[in-house]
Amino acid sequence: LKFPTRSEHIQRQRLVAAQDVGHRTVLPGTAMERVNRLAAHVTPGLAPQPVSSGILEVMRTKIAVLAKEKAALKADLLKNHGERKIQDVTVEMAINGARAIKSMVTETSDLDANMGIAYRHLSLYDVNKKLPKAPGGQVALPEGAFWLLFTGQVPTDEEVKGLTEEFHKRSAIPENVKSTIDSLPIQTHPMTQLSVAMLALQKDSKFFKKYQEGMKKDDYWAYALEDCLDVIAKIPVIAATIYRRTFHDGKVPAYDTKLDWAANFAQMLGVNESEGFKEAVRLYLMLHADHEGGNVSAHATHLVGSALSDPYYAWAAGLCGLAGPLHGLANQECLSWLLDVQKQLHGQKPTKELMTDFANKTLKEGKVIPGFGHAVLRNTDPRYMLERDFALKHCADDPLFQLVDACYQAIPPVLLKQGKVKNPYPNVDAHSGQLMYFYNLREENFYTVVFAVSRTMGVMAQYIWSRAVNLPIERPKSLPLDDLLSLAKKHRWQRPKGNVSDQQ
Repeated sequence: LKFPTRSEHIQRQRLVAAQDVGHRTVLPGTAMERVNRLAAHVTPGLAPQPVSSGILEVMRTKIAVLAKEKAALKADLLKNHGERKIQDVTVEMAINGARAIKSMVTETSDLDANMGIAYRHLSLYDVNKKLPKAPGGQVALPEGAFWLLFTGQVPTDEEVKGLTEEFHKRSAIPENVKSTIDSLPIQTHPMTQLSVAMLALQKDSKFFKKYQEGMKKDDYWAYALEDCLDVIAKIPVIAATIYRRTFHDGKVPAYDTKLDWAANFAQMLGVNESEGFKEAVRLYLMLHADHEGGNVSAHATHLVGSALSDPYYAWAAGLCGLAGPLHGLANQECLSWLLDVQKQLHGQKPTKELMTDFANKTLKEGKVIPGFGHAVLRNTDPRYMLERDFALKHCADDPLFQLVDACYQAIPPVLLKQGKVKNPYPNVDAHSGQLMYFYNLREENFYTVVFAVSRTMGVMAQYIWSRAVNLPIERPKSLPLDDLLSLAKKHRWQRPKGNVSDQQ
């Protein structure tokens, strides 16, 4: 017996559907054609799977098992607990950016007010300790962080090595993408170039192609995985290309398959050949890989992906959010502030006492000290502390680090004395710029691109899981302010118990 191929099966369905509506031909783009295409997604049968490599088959096997468990948990929650209330929503929450409203599902990481960000319930201190390292290195490899976020398991050295090799195979940039980048004016902001390049890559989306052909919902994640691995593999090469054409001679150092993912990125930037810089880049990319699902770039990616837009469309939207000054630009703003302070000190060595006076003066003038405080955290950001430990080992004599160190000692007590902030301690942005600047990556407009390279791992892991458990399209309810006032008056007798914290 000769069984029909998947495409033949779908075409036969469409012909049958055409006969059912009066033997009329179903034209592409019509409502009936779209209905038939959607119907194909629930047709019994096995969809053809992408070509496998050894490590890819391991990843697929792991997520196939885990996805069944999570899908069963989701079904149980909806069936047995769907009406259970988990939180009260206040007017303040509705107006102030939905902050602290528990209304999303994200498997990969969770932000705790005291512990900071945890990757699959592991603190960043444990992540850095337990994940595989480069030969002779002391920093966890970002590939290991992606494996952890994706599978929920600490990878072995061999698994990380296999994943790195998989990224090598997928790292080539199509000529159309190179041409698209080269067509942009040099003055175009690097984040704009990166967003455009991400959309230029979209023509090769495997998810998009298979969706158009028709595939079962249970197969979405397999093709999402294909695209997500491609995005992670290519984005360091694209970022380095953008950096070299925008700030240097346009010549990108050769990709080296003997290096790991982060070390390749560091080398292609062409600013510092030392192993110290490679370790600094590994640390930065590992620490910024994920930050649960509610931040602007992750949420934008999730929102667009929930419409079944492929990973390229989704992450292009996320990149546009990351470019905002209230999100991804904080890093470079902190460095700009540090360099300005350094000029104002006129060569004086920064001390705790000197920076205490400077902080008090700055606040009295009504100015903000960037890099201190956090919307959720109530302790010093663990990412900051890990970067501080690195700096103490690699660049303790750097004048800019000495300024960062003096700020670390002086500014929290000043902010605490004011009594106006919940968290006076430094966040990761107060330190990241110093490390990049020390290793000669000094173009501040590029810093958000480095952030984007890192965060790609987290949002892609989230995208895969959203498809694996078939999360629906996101559609929150919105209200005019007048209606919100009416609701507030209607429920004015209800008072929340205690303070509504950011952690809720």
